[in-house]
Amino acid sequence: MFLRRFERRKNGKPHSYWALVESYRTARGSRQRIVAYLGELEPSEQSGWAQLGQHRVGKARSRRPQRSLFDPPPWDEPTDDEPVLVRPSRVRLERTREFGDVWLAWGLWRMLGLDELLAELIAPGREEVPWATVAAILTIARFCEPSSELHIAEMWYRRTALEDLLGVPPERVHTTRLYEGLDQLLPHKEAIERHLRSRLGELFELDCDLLLYDVTSTYFEGQCAANPLAQRGYSRDQRPDCLQVCIGLVVTDDGFPLGYEVFAGNRNDATTIPEIVAAMERKYGRARRVWVLDRGMVSEENLALLRARGAQYIVGTPKAMLRQFEQHLTDQGWQQVREDINVKLVPGPGGEETFLLARSADRREKERAMHERFIERMEAGLRRLAAAAEAGRLKDEGLANRRLGRLCERYWRAAGAFAASVVKLDPPHGRQRLQVIWKRHDAWRDWAALSEGCYLLRSNLSGVDAPTLWRRYIQLTEAEWAFRIHKDELVIRPIWHHKEDRVKAHILVCFLAYVLWKTLAGWMRRAGLGDAPRPLVEELARIKSGDVVLPARSLRDGAERAIRLRCVTEPDADQRMLLGRLGLTVPARLRRLDDRAQM
Repeated sequence: MFLRRFERRKNGKPHSYWALVESYRTARGSRQRIVAYLGELEPSEQSGWAQLGQHRVGKARSRRPQRSLFDPPPWDEPTDDEPVLVRPSRVRLERTREFGDVWLAWGLWRMLGLDELLAELIAPGREEVPWATVAAILTIARFCEPSSELHIAEMWYRRTALEDLLGVPPERVHTTRLYEGLDQLLPHKEAIERHLRSRLGELFELDCDLLLYDVTSTYFEGQCAANPLAQRGYSRDQRPDCLQVCIGLVVTDDGFPLGYEVFAGNRNDATTIPEIVAAMERKYGRARRVWVLDRGMVSEENLALLRARGAQYIVGTPKAMLRQFEQHLTDQGWQQVREDINVKLVPGPGGEETFLLARSADRREKERAMHERFIERMEAGLRRLAAAAEAGRLKDEGLANRRLGRLCERYWRAAGAFAASVVKLDPPHGRQRLQVIWKRHDAWRDWAALSEGCYLLRSNLSGVDAPTLWRRYIQLTEAEWAFRIHKDELVIRPIWHHKEDRVKAHILVCFLAYVLWKTLAGWMRRAGLGDAPRPLVEELARIKSGDVVLPARSLRDGAERAIRLRCVTEPDADQRMLLGRLGLTVPARLRRLDDRAQM
């Protein structure tokens, strides 16, 4: 669910309001509906701030975030009480900066305790800017306006109010410091992951018994000669021309990240399972957790590894394995878990595993349409191939078989529907030396009609009914959504770094930005604002800071001076409603600077 602003005119005046909108699927495609119109909090409602960090009865109460996390730091300000005469006609506004989005991100960073953690992990040295602060700049930039380190140093940081929040002037934020900040951050990856697991557990009561694991890839610009992990492999970004690395991410059933690992770009997904399982056990201990994996991860070796470690699993299976359960597809005993989804359990051989058959009406229509389209194209291609042979244009038997093979490869979904072959004519029929013969397979057509929309899961869980098993597996979409947020909202791709450690540090910063994203999403869900942070961040980004300059003259000695008040713009009605739901108050003023020399 996400926020959407609606505007209307009433009595000749424009009005705007927020609504919570939900996307859902229908037989005719995706649709949207309004779940609720949002307004001021009712007296009986609690803000998301008040709800954040609450725990079940009997649990120890966590350190709840205090409002000071979002207050600007104290500054040394002029304290003189000298009366002055202000000239209202010469009051002006200068030095406007982006405030709302970076202020929110800085508060999230402190809410997660990352400022204190990194200050402890990274020993202070002779650096002008603490490395914990540099890490915060990198992560907040990735959260608010993802781009390169060069963009941060030359453009973004100078436009924001982070100087007032962090106390770091723009001239001290340059590419060398940002690159070195990446180097300082990377060695503490595991300690950061353990800390975030604990802190997110305090805030949102994470259930880590169900682990969702998936792999994606992200590509590079450049040759990356200094990075042995940069290899060519299966690209999820449709960029097979570029080198890439693979990223394996583990999330909870709510999508909160627990950890990740970086692999070479040519690694097969199934080969990453032993490493990721060992990494999770090293960080969080061995426990009888349930791993949810898609069919690309499935191999008998991996399943045996999970069983040997006392783990449980719910995994997808290759489509070909569905053949072994053909008779069960026509049997009774299906249970409906959703309007278009039916499931049923089938005992596995030996009783060690349980198989779950699922069939989807929407998926059946999609696969049927795909089969029909590929069959039409395959048949049209065979006709063209046969016409070329009959006209004598195709005379070489080897060439004809290669063209037939490419045709089957292109339309592989329908290749099994035809029995096609190239026959050499002896003697030739005029100019025709080859004949292309094909016919349809009735058995393939019958199996396709039976299996369309069906898929098979396997698990070693016992005592779990079919609907629960299916729902647990379908939560794997949370890992897929995490990758989509990394790539679309946080712009993890392309990677411009060429060194292996810099690449890993870049991915770590993206991981930290995703943690901020999910923390805000969980906070919004508690506040009844949906779970899509982008509209909220964009709305708060309209809140600016600036210097209100008051030209003044001393009543005591007549000296001219300028009183500079660094203030924050007043939120409008829509912004106040969103902030009220979260339970936040934007500071009215950041600091005061007096300038006697400038008028």
